[in-house]
Amino acid sequence: MSRLTKAQAKAHQEACDLLKKEVLTFDEKWFVLENWQESATHVNTVAGAFFTPPGLARDLSMEVGGRRIIDLCAGIGTLSFLVKERSCWGNAPDITCVEINPDYIAVGRKLLPEATWIQASVFDLPPLGRFDFAISNPPFGNIKRGGKDAPRYRGRQFEYHVIDIASDIANHGVFIIPQTSAPFRDSGERGHREAKDVAYLAFEQRTMIELGAGAGYDCSVHQNDWHGVAPKVEIVTADFVEARARRAGLISSQADLFSIPRAAE
Repeated sequence: MSRLTKAQAKAHQEACDLLKKEVLTFDEKWFVLENWQESATHVNTVAGAFFTPPGLARDLSMEVGGRRIIDLCAGIGTLSFLVKERSCWGNAPDITCVEINPDYIAVGRKLLPEATWIQASVFDLPPLGRFDFAISNPPFGNIKRGGKDAPRYRGRQFEYHVIDIASDIANHGVFIIPQTSAPFRDSGERGHREAKDVAYLAFEQRTMIELGAGAGYDCSVHQNDWHGVAPKVEIVTADFVEARARRAGLISSQADLFSIPRAAE
């Protein structure tokens, strides 16, 4: 647990008081998203659990579409909340949130009661079918995994494990990961540049997943909006249909990208 300022502690308590209500208004939900402090009662640095700033979640939501969406390591559901709000004028997506911490789920159910909430580790997912999109702001770095690994990736970066797992259950993915884990640098830079280090290349080789920049959002504008940390991050996208086709040997050249069987989706 970290020490909060008086203002943070006061706002956190107000958020806790709001959560005692049966139903929250949109403004009340937004207040909770901005002020409920994950570090108030949990040692979140150990689990690497830092909730996404709402502004950054809104940027990520612009990359998300489809009917079925799964939010892995969902926390209190900030990403899913913004995805749902962005689509509120159309057909609302069917959202499934997976989170291991029951306290976070209790908050998330008040913010996003429409979602299906599942208490589980991403390494022990129940059968859930196929999703159009997987989204996540997973724990960063060398986080304890209880001796478990993703289907193909065997390295230390927790975020790569989550992306590898997502590639088996979704057709596309959008993730917030450390800038050092992305194959490019956009945020806080004067321009886009490629930056594939040894760890990323090993991930790509083992999983056949290529991470892209999507619309190239500058995540540095939200760097000081996190609670207790100020990480440099990037929003990355992935085409998992393509990754699965590569694993199956259906793609051996760039031209093959146009002939991926639609049944693979």
